[in-house]
Amino acid sequence: MDEKKALKQLSRLSKLGKKMRLAGEGWKTDFQHLIAIILSARTLDETTIVVGKTLFKKYPSADGLSKASISDVEKLITPINFYQNKAKYIINCAKQIVELYDGKVPHDFEKLTSLSGVGRKTANVFLSERGNIGLGVDTHVFYISRKLGWAKSNNPHKVEEELKNLFSKRYWNKINPTLVRFGKTYISRREKDKLLDEVKRMK
Repeated sequence: MDEKKALKQLSRLSKLGKKMRLAGEGWKTDFQHLIAIILSARTLDETTIVVGKTLFKKYPSADGLSKASISDVEKLITPINFYQNKAKYIINCAKQIVELYDGKVPHDFEKLTSLSGVGRKTANVFLSERGNIGLGVDTHVFYISRKLGWAKSNNPHKVEEELKNLFSKRYWNKINPTLVRFGKTYISRREKDKLLDEVKRMK
């Protein structure tokens, strides 16, 4: 696979996907973006956005959330999958942001991944969304990139590296949102695979 062909395929996927707000987009602050991305794991974006609005109405900043009780946060984020674990993650994350970074979310990959609930995907999506460079590999990116032959590994971290080797850095921020929107547009695996096969045959 060469970058020129991969970029044509990426452009086609962008046109096939519907315009929609993703969970990590459209929030007021770095803190809200990061917490929303943590909550979005294994949860529909639509659900995360609604829950995020409720959560941030009561706890708009790291300082406020750091002092919240787990039971209260659990009640606010109940529709989120794994809400009990995530309540602990986001409260601890808020505490770390307050104690270590004076309430400001760091824009450094290593510092981000040291925070509670923040893995490679979350850190990369956050950096990408907030004006830095990142390439987050979630289930959509993992499946589609392997289906198209952009990557071969069964390990998400290695898929991330394969994509970074295939695409120039200036395109990294486009990959996750483009593939996620395509993946969310076509819920049927059969329809999705049919379209991906057509994209794969592009010259």
